[in-house]
Amino acid sequence: MGFTPLDQQWQYDRVISPFSRMYLITDGEGWVSHNGQKFVLKPGYLYLIPSFTYSRYHCEEYLEQFYLTFFDELEEGLSIYETRPVRYEVPALPHDRLLFERLLALNPNRAIIEKDPKLYDNRPEILSFNQRADQPLPDYLETNGILLQLFSRFLEGQTDQENRRAQGLHQLSAVLQFINRNLHDKLTIEQLAEKAHLNVDYFSRLFLSIVGVRPMDYLINKRLERAQLLMMTSRSSLKEIAEQVGIPNIYYFSRLFKRRFQVPPGEYRSRARFG
Repeated sequence: MGFTPLDQQWQYDRVISPFSRMYLITDGEGWVSHNGQKFVLKPGYLYLIPSFTYSRYHCEEYLEQFYLTFFDELEEGLSIYETRPVRYEVPALPHDRLLFERLLALNPNRAIIEKDPKLYDNRPEILSFNQRADQPLPDYLETNGILLQLFSRFLEGQTDQENRRAQGLHQLSAVLQFINRNLHDKLTIEQLAEKAHLNVDYFSRLFLSIVGVRPMDYLINKRLERAQLLMMTSRSSLKEIAEQVGIPNIYYFSRLFKRRFQVPPGEYRSRARFG
């Protein structure tokens, strides 16, 4: 988190990050694009850029902003964006600047020095950088409270269908947590059904109706997403990463990765300017 002035050098294309970004624009103008939308960055507005989304950043002359970078994964291994609809541009409230300033006071020396997001996204320290075990408990609690308060600005009201889905995800929370914590192991549909205390056929139908994909397809997707993160935040080889996410056959891993992301894993890592 930090506050920074930007100029015409802030122009980056095809950025993909393992974390989300939030901006409060205070002066100037620029734009970002992601999810097929272009957002003009205007003073007095908050902006959200989701994790693992190809995005572009542009400033023509001058832009001034507070920024936050944060991980959005929930305990179950889901991203918050998978559980409910969000907006990506909202008017800032009058006291939001004070909240950002308070965050900076509570968390000194957490500014990003390198302005190129492709460079500061991709470093092995990024996961440990997210942890502050030395932070006093009152500061930690206040920090998280402010982050939640700011993020709440982007949440939309839920429909009855979305409420039912949220209840269903809660029903499957033990299974989702089990998957997230054991991606490196060989998991079977029988194990997952047993974790939910259901027979295999009913569990498979229930999972599909709630999550939208079959259990084993969900497992593969989560393994590939974990592989994305490891490619961008570790020095491990692709073979080592494949083993760490439970797909030890590097050729099968490469085929799955390319089918999901339309690019081979080696090329994906090269595009991220890592290694």
